[in-house]
This record gives sequence, structure tokens and C-alpha cells, in this order.
Amino acid sequence: MSIRPLADKIVIKVIDDEEQTSGGIFIPDSAKEKPQKGEVIAVGAGKTLDNGEREPMEVKVGETVLYAKYAGTDIKIDNQMYKILSIRDVLGILE
Repeated sequence: MSIRPLADKIVIKVIDDEEQTSGGIFIPDSAKEKPQKGEVIAVGAGKTLDNGEREPMEVKVGETVLYAKYAGTDIKIDNQMYKILSIRDVLGILE
């Protein structure tokens, strides 16, 4: 199954942080921070401006991005977590 985001939306695959500390302690789900990092899987065409042109998207498929903590909509496909975000919820690109 593939998802094609519309307008200024992107689809990211959520990247979970490690569940074990460097000392070997496992962190339970209830104590974890929400992940805020993901790999861009699909990018929409961009927002339509008032003059009818498309605003170019600043991210590309394959890039790893940081996003706002409670942003987007979570979806689960084939036991993998994805998130659909507006481009304005992306805080930066990890290089």
C-alpha cells in the first residue's frame, strides 16, 4: 500500500529511539518521550498560492526530519507507524 499526500502534506516513517540505555536498562513505553524524528516517505505537490502557482516543498523523499512533538496524524500500516504532517510542522532536516 502506498500513500500519496496532498498539497503541503508529507508522510514520514516514525523513527523510534532505542529502547535500551547504554547501560543495558530497558525503557518501558510509558516512560518514553514521543518520537520526533522520521524519514520522509512521500511528499505532496505543495500548497497552492493565491496566484495559482505551487509553493515548492522544502523536503525530499529519503531525508530525515525533526517535527513538532504533537504534530500530525498517526497511522499504522503493516505494523509500521507512519505520520502525516503539514510541512509547517517540520522543524528541520537532519544532515
